[in-house]
Amino acid sequence: MTFPDYIVLGCYFVLLVVIGVYCMRRIKHQEDYFMGGRGFGKLLQTFAAFGAGTGSNDPIQTARNSYTGGVSGMWSVMYWLFVTPFYWITGVWYRRMRHMTLGDWYVERYESKPLGAAYSIFGVTFFMIYGSMFFTAIAKTAAPMITGGDGVPIETIGPFELNQVLIPVIGVIVVLYGIAGGLTAAYFTDLIQGICIIGLSIMLIPIGLNALTENEELNPAGDKSGFEIMHDQLPEGHFDLLSSAGEFSLYYLIAIVFANLLGIVVQPHFIATGGGSAKNENSARIGLVTGNFLKRFCTIGWLLTALIAATLYADVPELIQDPDKTWGYATMELLGPGLRGLMLACLLAALMSSVDAQMVVGSALIVRNLYAPYIKPQASEQHYLWVGRITGALIVTGSIIFSLSINDMLGQLKLNFWFPLVFAAPFWLGMYWRRANTKAAWITVVYCLFFFFLIPYFGPTLFTSWRTNTELTQITPIVETTTMVTASKSELRKQFIIAHDKWAAESESLSGDALASHQSLEPERVSQTEIRVPQDGQMINIIAGETKLPVTKRSGGTALFWDKVEPVKEGIEPVLTGTDESADKVVRTLAYPEGTELQGMGNLKLNLLMFKPLGVELQTKPSSTLSALELVPKIVMPFVLMIVLSFVLPFMNSKEALDRYYAKMKTSVDSDPEKDKLKLKAVYEDPSLVERENLFPNTQLEIQKPTFVDIAGFVVSVVICFIIIAFVFWLAGIGG
Repeated sequence: MTFPDYIVLGCYFVLLVVIGVYCMRRIKHQEDYFMGGRGFGKLLQTFAAFGAGTGSNDPIQTARNSYTGGVSGMWSVMYWLFVTPFYWITGVWYRRMRHMTLGDWYVERYESKPLGAAYSIFGVTFFMIYGSMFFTAIAKTAAPMITGGDGVPIETIGPFELNQVLIPVIGVIVVLYGIAGGLTAAYFTDLIQGICIIGLSIMLIPIGLNALTENEELNPAGDKSGFEIMHDQLPEGHFDLLSSAGEFSLYYLIAIVFANLLGIVVQPHFIATGGGSAKNENSARIGLVTGNFLKRFCTIGWLLTALIAATLYADVPELIQDPDKTWGYATMELLGPGLRGLMLACLLAALMSSVDAQMVVGSALIVRNLYAPYIKPQASEQHYLWVGRITGALIVTGSIIFSLSINDMLGQLKLNFWFPLVFAAPFWLGMYWRRANTKAAWITVVYCLFFFFLIPYFGPTLFTSWRTNTELTQITPIVETTTMVTASKSELRKQFIIAHDKWAAESESLSGDALASHQSLEPERVSQTEIRVPQDGQMINIIAGETKLPVTKRSGGTALFWDKVEPVKEGIEPVLTGTDESADKVVRTLAYPEGTELQGMGNLKLNLLMFKPLGVELQTKPSSTLSALELVPKIVMPFVLMIVLSFVLPFMNSKEALDRYYAKMKTSVDSDPEKDKLKLKAVYEDPSLVERENLFPNTQLEIQKPTFVDIAGFVVSVVICFIIIAFVFWLAGIGG
């Protein structure tokens, strides 16, 4: 980057800190700091939801998958689309709770301060791991963009690697404005950062399309549009919305949607960004739904940028080897001085807009559900505010430590995927069922901790024989499929650069006659649609649109009950056991030599073991179906366990507390806090004032008949989901 880029970054950081200091003057009470005084309207709630749900890893992940797989790469982020309509319903919950933390909700619903404390520990741990994923993502992407005067990326600063300096610096900026201004500062910066993120999502598109049309190699006649060039260069499958359907089974997609829906509602920041900080219910639900739909449209922008990059840079060795660098590389190539700094600021904005709210909400959990009830119950408001600020700084510090120590975004993402399910069953059942009780909730949470975390992670350490148990080291059959695929123009460019780099590397080790002979095998560009490359000691011609190239994919070999399985002795590889040939396809079956001792690596997939007694043949299932099956017990078993326990265990929650809770959840919020208190007082004295038609009368289920607004908003949201999919389908066809 150049000096103007660093000026842009510096001004951006200063602006954030100024906002934090300004907002600090308005903070007098805990509610001001932790919930912004519950005075946020639709605009700020929209960008709060958008910012909290959009991390720096999202554009990077979408760009990477779309660069390699085309339009279907968007599903790595877009599968959240199907959860969005439900936010129209859940947005009202958090506002009607009238709490500062979800820990407060567990305390009220289950009459248990210890359960609220347990949730606060869970929440802070979740924030540290979740935040670390964003820090890791920004470090991996921003690092190639930070260059010295010679344009070469800076890898070290003194004795430290760049990420060891970059991540703490970003963390300090987040802490400075977050601990000063609380949720208000977070929301105002989310507004600015949200605009930046939207800018990030569209910034490269017009510049990239223009670069395509002006590229003499890709558009020699100058008569094609950017979209026409993409269709001309990229494989036809790159524009298929479902081209990766073979890799992701329908069962897996359904399992992901259910896991996301059940888990997202208990993520701790949802008490604020999910609607709890809004001034009224309309602001809560409109902000939550609109903010998340904004992210879905931004995903389309990230997708287009990746397709442009796949067209322009199909023959860039750096991206062929590591597609994760797609976004950063496109930024450096397409943007000029100043704009690169703005792009990096946008990526930082995506990180900060997620971490800032989590920091404030996490500090609220510690203050409200641990410090105040157990350490200092009678402290002043100012005392609690300072404890919250210090705690927030420690949470961000924890995220930084996790990021620097793990530095594995995929591992962090997988951990966060199931983590919220620990408290999901007590939340959902407590929302709608009077019978759900405290003991059942505790046992369910403990069950989840043991079966989701403690046994899978620490069991193999205590019982090392598990790793070599033959029943546990089974893998799915290893299959190599070679398919003949017609070469596209982009594939032609890619094959040429791979062949030329290989030829140049081999040339360095040769001399004399051998070198002279090797020179005759130098790859050659015959035309824009034809190349000559060496193969088996002779030159062959590859013609785009005519020549079929072998594409080999290996599937199977998936460990059933471990992250992976490998031979105990190093160097043992699978051997060929069978071949099946057809006109355009060769299928080879491989297996480890008979008698090879295998060992499980990583964590035990305990939940898949539950299918063995049921006689389910796991070895025949593709990896995506195995992933779906692993999620099923994590989704179903906590609910089954808590329902059974709630029936079996003595009912222990008081009728008075339950009447107050459900009466409150049926009472619409008044924007005036004083009037709202009077409304609650009236319904507490006479709960019949807010009785609505129960879908299941004379039962302990508290499922009320939805209102017209509930139904209409949900239906409209579903329609928007299909409009987004139709828009992508239309977009993929432009120029084709």
